[in-house]
Amino acid sequence: MKTRFSLLTVCCFIFLPSAALAQKTAIKAGHLIDTATSTVTHNQIVLVELNPQTGRSTILEIGPNVAIPADAEVVDLSDQWVFGGLVDAHDHLAITYKETPENWNYYQTVIMDSTPLRAIQAMSTGFQKLASGFTIVRDLGNNALYADTAIRQAIEMGWVPGPTIINSGIIIGAFGGQFYETPEMEDTVYPEYLNADTNDEIVKAIRRNIHYGAKVIKVCVDCQAYPYTVDQLKLFVSEAANAGQKVSGHVQTREGARRAIEAGLWSLDHDNAMDEELHKMMAAKGIWRVGTETPKADFMRPTSDERWERRVAMLRDAYNQGVKLAFSTDADYYIPGLTRGELTVEFIRTWLAAGIPDAEILKVMTTNGYEISELQNSRGPIQVGFAADLIATAENPLEDINAIRDVRFVMKNGMVFKKDGVVAPLGFFHNGPVYGWRKR
Repeated sequence: MKTRFSLLTVCCFIFLPSAALAQKTAIKAGHLIDTATSTVTHNQIVLVELNPQTGRSTILEIGPNVAIPADAEVVDLSDQWVFGGLVDAHDHLAITYKETPENWNYYQTVIMDSTPLRAIQAMSTGFQKLASGFTIVRDLGNNALYADTAIRQAIEMGWVPGPTIINSGIIIGAFGGQFYETPEMEDTVYPEYLNADTNDEIVKAIRRNIHYGAKVIKVCVDCQAYPYTVDQLKLFVSEAANAGQKVSGHVQTREGARRAIEAGLWSLDHDNAMDEELHKMMAAKGIWRVGTETPKADFMRPTSDERWERRVAMLRDAYNQGVKLAFSTDADYYIPGLTRGELTVEFIRTWLAAGIPDAEILKVMTTNGYEISELQNSRGPIQVGFAADLIATAENPLEDINAIRDVRFVMKNGMVFKKDGVVAPLGFFHNGPVYGWRKR
């Protein structure tokens, strides 16, 4: 079932005044899934508290006999399967290719669209992904001049609904980024990419991103003919670690991937360069594989049969070798008839084609996603003391992962965003929407 909402639905809630909100919500979960262990407990009550002054939500109690306070709002999901929100470990919220799959036009967006416009686009994209159950997104660059920081802060302050965002700021790369410029227009690369060729430039670029709100560092390892060396990549890792952050590496070549593994990057993004030997090295070092495995379908990006077969085989090999896997899409384009959330869900096609069990796919999309986002100790799992992010489906996703195509309920940060398959017309349900808190 498709989620239906209009541009008015997406935007009108921004201008509403604050209203009273129930402090506690009791969720009657007919089937509560622990995605880490693929186990189910039945007829559970999840008691959630939201502090509207701080915007902090907390799961207070979980169990079959939890006393429901008289003033609590009750959400009856007795016939549904309840579990933690989904995670997309690689997307670009502030970009949407404007053309059809036969004529991708990335440059049209980065050159012609302003940062304010792309920030609004990022808000809309995040709204659509949340409607499909994605409560966490790693937003890895191509977001103009820190539009990703702007939308993350707006969500955290309660101004707009959206997923928890782990953003990278501007992608750092050797001269030219991923562009092929002309001498007359060599500044076109900025602000999509930060040129950093020397050690001093690398350090400055990392610190600049962190200063302007990045939560993870993104590096183009080998996007040009002069890839970063192992020592340079180790500098990325150490400098980011100095601020408590990790490094995500965009890799295009086998040698670039090998260097990134040797340097100890947190994750390797995109699957083109991956092979059995590299998977063995990644498994040994505990490096995340963020493959962005585009499925083969008529409405998706064109993929040859040979490329598709290799993609599926390599994903299966990575799974068999015990590589740490994250569900990721790079779904930064427009498909007529699909929201960005629905497009994101389409990527399960690749995982099913690789023969990965449904329960394992769900674990990758949830538990693994919390871990790669470094939120597993505070947000994601449905546990007492954690933030209240959870979703529900009508069917059991442990038996058929396609159940997530019809997310019936979404709670984000203790507020009901979607219920009975319908997105709240003003952003959140309850007694009224609450916006404008500031974290203290």
